Amino acid sequence: MKKVLVIGGGGYVGCVLVEELLQKGYSVRVLDRLFFGRHPIRSFADRIELIEDDMREIRPSSFEDCGAVVNVGGLSNDPTAEFNPRANEELNTHASIRAAEAAKGAGVERLIFASTASIYDRGVGEEARDVLADETAEVEPRAAYATSKLAAERGILALSGDGFAPVSFRQGTVFGFSPRMRYDLVLNTFVKDAMSSGRLTVYYGGAMWRPLVDVRDVCRAYVTALEADASVIGGQIFNLATANFRISELALRAQKALGRLGIETHVDVDYSYRLVRSYRVSSEKVLRVLGFQPQVTVEESIETMVREIRRNGYTDFSHPRYYNIEWMKVLEEAVGIASTHGYVLAKPGWEGGEEAGARRVTPLPASRRPAG
Repeated sequence: MKKVLVIGGGGYVGCVLVEELLQKGYSVRVLDRLFFGRHPIRSFADRIELIEDDMREIRPSSFEDCGAVVNVGGLSNDPTAEFNPRANEELNTHASIRAAEAAKGAGVERLIFASTASIYDRGVGEEARDVLADETAEVEPRAAYATSKLAAERGILALSGDGFAPVSFRQGTVFGFSPRMRYDLVLNTFVKDAMSSGRLTVYYGGAMWRPLVDVRDVCRAYVTALEADASVIGGQIFNLATANFRISELALRAQKALGRLGIETHVDVDYSYRLVRSYRVSSEKVLRVLGFQPQVTVEESIETMVREIRRNGYTDFSHPRYYNIEWMKVLEEAVGIASTHGYVLAKPGWEGGEEAGARRVTPLPASRRPAG
């Protein structure tokens, strides 16, 4: 395998994936706007090629010497998709398809696309349709995020052939620790709430189903696809989940696992109706075809999260950087504020000297400075 281009390599999944690829001996190029700063990539920044750019502006040179592309870029949940539907469609659908077309045109051999199992969402109250969905199941997503991912998936897989092998992973709700940590994913939210307040809340009685998978297993699945024969993966769709859980069961598992770590947690149950998603998927195909089986349990992931959250000091749980929608709102507001002048604090090209019409200030000697 030649070099791997990771689109979105500075994100929640991307940071873990890049480390996995480097450990496996791959050469890695990352294309990312670094919305969340350089801190999440600090451990591998000197071991990769970094293209700090928007995936909508991807250039042919980005694919040079690359044998594979992994696209984990774009917007990644319902709230951000609904916050800016135009950006959601641009990034998740059109830019993803164009990246695949450009990759094929550049002679890249395979492409892995991060899709979502939420396209199977049936909602609650439809027990007759509450079935274990495999890759052949009928899909009719309603949410903007799932719709954009499905459209991209169809456009990308249609490119299969002529030496190009794209594959789509419909992954369940991801959980686990990442250097670009998120607390807006259900299990991660439970851990955050337990560590910050000792309480976690289960909405709608926790009756809804959700397939879940640890972020490390997601990345292992991607590597498995990179190393599989192209004829096996080309044009294929794979569901990817460790297991399906009712949210109520997940909360109780989290409570017990956290208790073993000395974090006592009370579970609050809210039975009022909220707009909730509910779906279950079968991951039999990825085991049968690729021989891949997730390894990280919910309990193991919780233990890792608690340890790494403490070790990395990610305990400022209310900071917007841990929540995709909140961080996007902060950035949008900041752009609006800064756009008038083009800077925030230090003014470019302004020296502050007498020649600029400013009075030069001479600092007081240390002996005359006021105490405190």
